[in-house]
Amino acid sequence: MEDCIFCKIIKGEIPSFKVYEDDMVFAFEDINPISEGHTLLIPKIHAQDLWEIPDEDLAAVHLASKKIIQAIKDVLNPTGVACLQLNGRGVNQVVMHYHLHLIPRTAGGPEIPVCAWELKEGDMEAIKQTADKIAAAIK
Repeated sequence: MEDCIFCKIIKGEIPSFKVYEDDMVFAFEDINPISEGHTLLIPKIHAQDLWEIPDEDLAAVHLASKKIIQAIKDVLNPTGVACLQLNGRGVNQVVMHYHLHLIPRTAGGPEIPVCAWELKEGDMEAIKQTADKIAAAIK
């Protein structure tokens, strides 16, 4: 897609700090990092989100994430790594090209906002009803 910033990064039209590349995936450091080592993985084909990405490209991104997360562990020794993927503007997807964030947290580092929610027991009947509706809609 000609106006997609991630497509331009893949083509080399916009500079990036490349971490990994293969035939289907490109990975680079986020220039607005939540933490040191915050890495983005993208498919080389343009797909807006999880609804659009072809299965083989989705699999390629996640298989590459295993290699990269190991490298993050080896280099930064984090206490954990959040894998974050957003779908749609309603959840703050800013670049409309499928991407997976790998966000390391190191000892003593600040909490990663998406990992710091309070657990509250839900209404079991409402949860069951929702689960049943979703399960019935799976094709």
